[in-house]
Amino acid sequence: MAVQIPEHASAVVIGGGVIGSSVAYHLAKLGWNDVVLLERNQFSCGTTWHAAGLIGTMRANEPHAKLCEYSMSLLAEIEKETGQSTGFKQVGSLTVAHSEARFEELKRVAAMNNAFGVTRVDIVTPAEIRELYPLVETSDLLGGSWVGQDGSASPVDVTQAFIKGARGRGALCIEGVRVTGIRQNDGRVSGVVTTEGEIAAEFVVNCAGLWGREIGRMAGVNVPLHACEHYYAHTEKLADLPGDLPVLRDHDNCAYYREDAGSLLIGAFEPNAVPWGQNGIPLDFAFEELEGHMDEQFMPVLEKAMERVPLLAECGWRSFFCGPESFTPDDQFHVGEAPELKNFYVACGLNSIGIQTSGGLGRALADWMDKGHAPLDLWSNDIRRMFPFQSTQRYIEQRVSETLGLLYDNHFPYKQMQTSRDLRHSPLHERLAALGACFGEVAGWERPNWFAPDGVEPKYEYSFGKQNWFEYSAAEHRAAREKVVLFDQSSFSKYLVQGRDAVSLLQRVSSADVDVAPGRMVYTHWLNERGGIEADLTVTRMAEDEFWVISGATQTIKDLHWLRLHIDADEFVCVSDITNAWAMLGVMGPDSRALLGDAIDHDFATENFPFGDFQPVEVGMSRGFAARVSYVGELGWELYVPVDQARHAFDYLWEQGANHGLTLAGMHALNSCRLEKKFVHYGHDVAEVDTPLECGMGFVCALDKAVPFIGRDAILAQKESRSFMKKRLVQFLLLDPDATLYHHEPILRDGKIVGHLTSGDYGHTLGGAVGLGYVEADDEITRDWLDAGQFAIDVAGDHVAAKASLSALYDPKAERMRG
Repeated sequence: MAVQIPEHASAVVIGGGVIGSSVAYHLAKLGWNDVVLLERNQFSCGTTWHAAGLIGTMRANEPHAKLCEYSMSLLAEIEKETGQSTGFKQVGSLTVAHSEARFEELKRVAAMNNAFGVTRVDIVTPAEIRELYPLVETSDLLGGSWVGQDGSASPVDVTQAFIKGARGRGALCIEGVRVTGIRQNDGRVSGVVTTEGEIAAEFVVNCAGLWGREIGRMAGVNVPLHACEHYYAHTEKLADLPGDLPVLRDHDNCAYYREDAGSLLIGAFEPNAVPWGQNGIPLDFAFEELEGHMDEQFMPVLEKAMERVPLLAECGWRSFFCGPESFTPDDQFHVGEAPELKNFYVACGLNSIGIQTSGGLGRALADWMDKGHAPLDLWSNDIRRMFPFQSTQRYIEQRVSETLGLLYDNHFPYKQMQTSRDLRHSPLHERLAALGACFGEVAGWERPNWFAPDGVEPKYEYSFGKQNWFEYSAAEHRAAREKVVLFDQSSFSKYLVQGRDAVSLLQRVSSADVDVAPGRMVYTHWLNERGGIEADLTVTRMAEDEFWVISGATQTIKDLHWLRLHIDADEFVCVSDITNAWAMLGVMGPDSRALLGDAIDHDFATENFPFGDFQPVEVGMSRGFAARVSYVGELGWELYVPVDQARHAFDYLWEQGANHGLTLAGMHALNSCRLEKKFVHYGHDVAEVDTPLECGMGFVCALDKAVPFIGRDAILAQKESRSFMKKRLVQFLLLDPDATLYHHEPILRDGKIVGHLTSGDYGHTLGGAVGLGYVEADDEITRDWLDAGQFAIDVAGDHVAAKASLSALYDPKAERMRG
């Protein structure tokens, strides 16, 4: 029997699982009364129906904690609104640790979540664990964490509640209609083609779950995700099993446990998962199980589970289940507007946290569509963080075999992915490998993070303390401060902006005045209308109608999308990604001028080469450019040479540098140097919810330039109201030289939490761990206010005394890099 579909909708949501139904519900709640939700088969039939239904609010960052907290709080609200039970049982959740590393991680995560102010996390003893969960074996446990507000719910019932709520607010939720194509016009989505006809629409949302990558391809949109086998088992009904038994997680043994209608459900997130659906997901796949690899994948986890909960070794088993779940290259879900197609939005690839995130994610995406911007900092999930190569079959299939298990693995700082590596190489890669580089991967790039001395294997040994490479990176850091080093920064994004209207576009998009003489580099932000920072980069004028833009390695897609988005219809501007055309060598340190002066026939004196200049140079037989700029806070130059000549340029500089003590330095040394100088990193210290005034960089805003920049009015209003004085980026130096910082550690003033760190590392020159973080207060945050308080950073539950400063503790006047 044919299904009736409307000819038009304000938004078509593709996929009737828990995420799609939540998006439809929240759009309808905002007043979008002609939303259409399309499900190819039956609601919940893909992965939602077999989800474990865990509801957890302890997350690794503040935005995710807020999403999950709203998701949990919504369950009672939507039950009341619709009369549809969600099956939510608020029994709490318990995570146990039987290794020092795991216990350290739990304490750090507990501290950061308490700083977020969203949920309360308590560290508990083995005795308290036994009291909370009488069935558990505690003899080998060191402790654990407890979240009293967590629990579990019925995934199918949660989905039905969203659908009932959406229908009650005017949305059409239709089963048995499959989307077969995406219509678009002039770079904007215009509707969908279905098995029952076409629907014209202003917005389309891809919530297709397992089929998300395929739906993306229909629209020409990159959505890297892939299914993996996921396992759990049910015991038979157990007499006297408490119905209020908490959810239990044993990450070290890859298992979770929950009470389910009188039985225990045990699930696994094992390492080395098995990808599924390599040849595509069958169109009729619904409510189905997979044959799986039960003996190899699940049984080792189940055997350990029987040791943790001995009752399991004595009971019968009702069922063993294997079903598919979607995973992404970085274990982060995808959300946001696709850069390839305007008004085509994505919310999929949930990495097994779909139920606990569903309400918050649905509301966030609905707000995003309604207002045109994300309601909170979701850069770590923004679909624009993904690169096209990440959805190739070989890449994504290999990577998800690792990402499933990473959910329960130790989340050590600096931990590197092992799969889908050696894809993007700098032209210097082999040279650096031969010289002891230990590579890390960012945006597919293999980048030297540190260099091992002769006789030492360049391999990470992970911990939450000072790792095995600490002293090697410290030596690189000191060489940058005292002598001269060479960084391979070829992974940095580089864009060519040219054409008649290039300057007017960049003047409008850039907060700083970039209408400068050719050969000058300008540090600037790109802001949104709210004054938030969309990009942190440099713009160099090469000619009257030609500019170079240099940005971070991970921001390529986002930057290019933002720039192209603001080209007016009558403007003539061409924007090109030239990242792969130019290698970038950073020669940094107080001896950099002497080295370059000897190696290159050019005058590097300040009178001829002032800070911010960009000049053509010859590096050996290579022609390139030198820019006097520094991300480490020392005298230095960035050298740009064509990729095909980069190895020659490196060999030449390496040979010439021998007489000047030139050494190699990696990204860890770059990071520790920039933190000492209070230089920000996009995605950590600044994002679209932070303004230049709040992060102490108001100098990048040319408020009086002839062409008003995007966000100018917001900056003026913030400046006039002085509201930025109550949220300020502060630098902290720990007074205990043995403590370590990474990010998200709570900031305390006089014992009260006033914020959390956004980034952290060890400051080898300052003699302790250094962190940056926003402090928020009712009073204006001034130097006197800082001095009047006692500051500490919560490091895994220990309050470590810290020095706080609004200006850089290292070379606050920037005399070293400008001298």
